[in-house]
Amino acid sequence: MDIPGFPARKAALNLLDAVLRRGETLDQAAGGALQALRSGPDRALAKALAGEVLRWMTDLDALIDGATRQILPPDAKPRSVLRLMLAGWLRLDTPPHAVIATGLELLSGGPRRLAHGVFSALVRGGASLPPHPTLPAAVAERWGPRGAAIAMGLGDLPPLDLTLGDPAATAEWAERLGGTSLLPGHLRLPRGTAVENLEGYDAGVWWVQDLAASLPARLLGPGTGRRVLDLCAAPGGKTLQLAASGWQVTALDASAKRLERMEANLARTGLAADLVKADALTWQADVPFDAVLLDAPCTATGTCRRHPDVLHRIGPRQIAELTELQSQLLDRAAQWVKPGGTLIYAVCSLEAAEGEDQAARVTLAPDPIRADELPVGLSPTAQGWLRTDPGMLADSSGLDGFFVARWTA
Repeated sequence: MDIPGFPARKAALNLLDAVLRRGETLDQAAGGALQALRSGPDRALAKALAGEVLRWMTDLDALIDGATRQILPPDAKPRSVLRLMLAGWLRLDTPPHAVIATGLELLSGGPRRLAHGVFSALVRGGASLPPHPTLPAAVAERWGPRGAAIAMGLGDLPPLDLTLGDPAATAEWAERLGGTSLLPGHLRLPRGTAVENLEGYDAGVWWVQDLAASLPARLLGPGTGRRVLDLCAAPGGKTLQLAASGWQVTALDASAKRLERMEANLARTGLAADLVKADALTWQADVPFDAVLLDAPCTATGTCRRHPDVLHRIGPRQIAELTELQSQLLDRAAQWVKPGGTLIYAVCSLEAAEGEDQAARVTLAPDPIRADELPVGLSPTAQGWLRTDPGMLADSSGLDGFFVARWTA
């Protein structure tokens, strides 16, 4: 097919099928779906189209259903193609004639007349999307009253956040890179910046880390030579933070591949940590630690700005499986904190079952998080926990969803 843009649309359709039918993540699906695309722009277009469909799918489906006499099944190919066509027009500003030329070819031998008629009717009627995406019904039910505020942060892709190894150099690097800062050691740059080409990358001055993801390690404060255990440590941003803050870090993770990446980042930044490949459920510590940071495996629904597939892949089964694992990890983590030491639990999830419900069962003495430890605009909960979501700090381009709690042994 020689129609410009068609291969990218076909790849985007395959991405959607992998996520919605097989339950794969967008990253997992990309290996196969994008393999035939030779150019970087085509790969970027395919990912952008699929991502916008997943982000706005409830609203796109409402438009489609309002323009058809007979409701299309959720997994019908014409519905998926129409979602892509509408996303290209309404979110990526592709002219309608170009949308039709590339989109209808996806239905070769199928109901092209139906798709053409529905799309053309919506164009003639001046169809539009709401100011913010509408959450899928099951997600809205889980998130309850918080859902509307969270959805307000999902319409646009997140910016690029960097963590500096030396917080004292924040103003200098903000000027050199043209970024803004929400607290010492943090820089925010526009999305689309080529990370490897930025000044300071090769020298290891900074590393990529969402602002919310940087907060759990910050809440441990300076290490001054004390020992900390970073459980489930990969991809390693928190290990780098802790090492830069003067902690003697033992970073434990079960994935050899992810530990190799951590080792490379430690070398690039000139920081040091003791890397341990082990399962946290069976590993034994020789002596207790001054602090333990458990950033537990989770559903990652808090990353829905950058990974909108989580809005459609995650349900009660995945949540139940992960909450059981989190409970086991929390029990073990608490055993490795020396008397008077600190335990921090964190998840990049918006699910109460993975955050608030887990924290409520910990029997250590609470060490409430204080407002003066957080960026301006964030506040601890009444329990002294931290809950962030993509709708917060909207004037500064938001942040991921995280839950963080802290105790003293």
